[in-house]
Amino acid sequence: MHMSDQREIAAPVAEVWAALLSADSLLQCVPGAKEVTGNAEEGFEATVVQKVGPVKATFKGKVVLSDLVEGESLTLTGEGKGGAAGFAKGAADVSLVAGETGTLLSYEVDAKVGGKLAQLGSRLIDGFAKKMADQFFTNLQTSLEGPAEEADETADAGAEETPKKSLLKRMTGG
Repeated sequence: MHMSDQREIAAPVAEVWAALLSADSLLQCVPGAKEVTGNAEEGFEATVVQKVGPVKATFKGKVVLSDLVEGESLTLTGEGKGGAAGFAKGAADVSLVAGETGTLLSYEVDAKVGGKLAQLGSRLIDGFAKKMADQFFTNLQTSLEGPAEEADETADAGAEETPKKSLLKRMTGG
C-alpha cells in the first residue's frame, strides 16, 4: 500500500532532523514502541506491540536510515516480525523544507504485510497503516511543539517560557 501526506511543524528544520535521528525520539513517536535502541549510522532495533483487528502481536524489527541529505531528506526502511501474526515491512521517504512558521515535513510510505495479518483484508490493513503513519508524525509534531493546550495554558498563566513551547509562541512572545 502507498500513502503520502505532509504537515507543518512549528520547529526549525535542524530540530526536526535531530528528532528523526534519535532513538529516544523514535521511542516516543512510534505507536506501541516498547524499546528502541541503536543510532542513525548503524540502524535502530525496536520492539513494538500492536493490535490490528483481532490480531495482537509483538513485533521485533530493525529500521535503517539511508539516502540522508542533512536537513533535507532521508529514507526510513523497516522490517518487523510478529511471530505467528506475520510480518510488516515498509519504507518512508521523508523530506523537510524550511517555512515561515517552522518546517514542512512531507512523507511517502510504502508498506507490506504478510502472514496472518495479510488475511485480515486490505481495507483493514490500509486503514491501520494510515493510522500508524499519522500517529507517528502527530507524535513527532507534539514532541517538538509540545501539547497545544499546555502551551496555551502556560501562556495564559504568564509562566516562564518552556522548551516545548511552540516556535510561533516563542517568536511572538505569547
